[in-house]
Amino acid sequence: MDVFALDDLLARRSGLGWPYLEFLRVPDLSVGLYVLGPDDVDRQKPHTEDEVYVVAAGRGRFTAGDETRPVGPGDTIYVAKHVPHRFHDITEELRLLVVFAPPEGSGAG
Repeated sequence: MDVFALDDLLARRSGLGWPYLEFLRVPDLSVGLYVLGPDDVDRQKPHTEDEVYVVAAGRGRFTAGDETRPVGPGDTIYVAKHVPHRFHDITEELRLLVVFAPPEGSGAG
């Protein structure tokens, strides 16, 4: 069993100078922490894997395809592979747990 403390992950991610930290990768999935502040722009592109976001903290809006919704703590969002999506209109720093299945980038060929 592996246990990951959010405070430890936040510290590791902040040292990277990058909004995303992958902290677990196994053959069938990968998991990361994605942090976006109110002034940040979500520059991600559609992925080649299915993806789930769990909002651990923060508030903003999320657009996937042609649908936009507000998001906040406790929300879980599923995005199918190849669907354009992004977080925006962030009012409180978003702390997102991100799960890819299969692991991020593995479907790119």
